[in-house]
Amino acid sequence: MGILPKIKAILKLILKKEYPFKVQVKIKKKWLGNRYGGFFVAPEFLDKNSIVYSVGIGEDISFDSDLINLTGCSVYGFDPTPKSINWISNQKLPDNFKFYSYGLDTNNGFVTFFLPENPNHISGTIVKKTDSKSEKISVPMKNITTITTELKHDHIDLLKIDIEGSEYSVIPDIIASKIKIKQILIEFHHRFFEDGFKKNTDIINMLNDAGYKIFAVSDSLMEVSFINSNLV
Repeated sequence: MGILPKIKAILKLILKKEYPFKVQVKIKKKWLGNRYGGFFVAPEFLDKNSIVYSVGIGEDISFDSDLINLTGCSVYGFDPTPKSINWISNQKLPDNFKFYSYGLDTNNGFVTFFLPENPNHISGTIVKKTDSKSEKISVPMKNITTITTELKHDHIDLLKIDIEGSEYSVIPDIIASKIKIKQILIEFHHRFFEDGFKKNTDIINMLNDAGYKIFAVSDSLMEVSFINSNLV
């Protein structure tokens, strides 16, 4: 991290604009993706046979491409957002990247999905923001148990989640599913909620209890990487 990002991060923490995530275990890490669409991964636990789920694509597969180039693994991408689906359909995708036009939720079926108010933005959410005038549509969702069953996966080596606030309901469902996952990478959206800091604390405690420890936090203080200490 350079000097300027460090100063910005410290100011955000002092002003309590960002949550004070703390690294809980030290392991080798590597940043993949661009500055705004990336995460730290633990590369020593990934190889060409790894199963990777990338949930929330938007219009950026830099993280997924870097991961494929690094390991040769297969990445399964998921996003129900119309703009994302259209963008993906016009890309030359890596051979090891497979895309599915539905999202990750706690249940199976169609849900109300709020598109961004700014037409230049991409990512929608199932979280209804206060006083939002967002256009809403209906999109398909599946839970983690259904997805892994349909794709015939009995484990996931890395699960990346960028789902615009739904992480707070989805993570408990993932933990309850008992599916073995080595790494979980989450972009936290506590800013969407008045009690966002409490939501973060509750989710981190839940992940810790299930064996997941924080091994890296991004410069923006929003992308957080967990390793399952029970599986590595």
